[in-house]
Amino acid sequence: MSRLAGLLTRSWYAPQATALSLALLPLSWVFGACAALRRAGYRRGVFHGTRLPVPVVIVGNITVGGAGKTPLVAAIAAALRERGFRPGIVSRGYGRRSDDVRRVVVGDDACDAGDEPLILAETGVPVWVGADRPAAARALLVDSPDVDVIVSDDGLQHYALARDVEIAVVDGDRALGNGHLLPAGPLREPASRLASVDAVVRLRSTRTPRDGADYSMTQVPQPWRNVADPARAFDAGLLRDPAAVAIAGIAHPERFFAVLTAQGFAGRTHAFPDHYAYSRDDVAFPAASAVLMTQKDAVKCRAFADARMWMLPIRAEVDRALIELVVEKVDGSQVARDARVPRHEGTADPRP
Repeated sequence: MSRLAGLLTRSWYAPQATALSLALLPLSWVFGACAALRRAGYRRGVFHGTRLPVPVVIVGNITVGGAGKTPLVAAIAAALRERGFRPGIVSRGYGRRSDDVRRVVVGDDACDAGDEPLILAETGVPVWVGADRPAAARALLVDSPDVDVIVSDDGLQHYALARDVEIAVVDGDRALGNGHLLPAGPLREPASRLASVDAVVRLRSTRTPRDGADYSMTQVPQPWRNVADPARAFDAGLLRDPAAVAIAGIAHPERFFAVLTAQGFAGRTHAFPDHYAYSRDDVAFPAASAVLMTQKDAVKCRAFADARMWMLPIRAEVDRALIELVVEKVDGSQVARDARVPRHEGTADPRP
């Protein structure tokens, strides 16, 4: 399966159309028709989305794979807290062994909580996961009744949860690939969907001025942390050691490896599939002087980590104007609700 995924990804982001993407075009037309019918069903009231008594901010994308959603969710939640809000976070928790609704706390097994929700739980904001996002959000509000805004990590296409703010994240390097819908291309929805969201945020390798109507985001590396013992001090010489190994089980591992190269990394790299469930043997590397990884990898290696394992946390830096937009819309939607909707129930159609 990982080889097939790699083959598809290379086809999606190839500079020219490939035989594989052309052969899959008929299936992408079927996928597109089904997606359009589903969206139209919510827009016209055939299906009903759950409207919560607090504002909902959706952070998602229209492509398969990561584009920086989770760091952006953490940044938005932190900014809302700084402005006096009490945010909560919901997520599907991709890769979990069950679809049940549950709260995520630091130290949970990633197989139960999901890797990205575990990262978000470290922010101190209440985090709930569930394949049924409205149910997860309602459970969060019952468990944390002081929460006054919910941020959803992913879920742009999960119309069962009505939303007040939609933010779409686009990888500034890979953009929308060949522009085709699944499975011929990486798109979950047509590129025209970006015209209907409140904000498009482009993940850039370096900080750049705002590009037209879009906002920009960069990922800033934080100090290295030892996975087994956070109190250990990092020796930068490990980066220059050819015996060091860097691993990444993320959607775009090349981005992480490029960050290491910029820091002087001279070892070898090993990419794993996105959301990979690591075992001790996967990361043994007996001859390695250090095993360097992302924070997303680290939450799945913590149970068997040794002193050679180091993770590189990142922090999203976003345009201040984006935060102001979110705050303005959250404030406005909450005022519009007034006291008409009971605290833990109420349904309405999602926004068109």
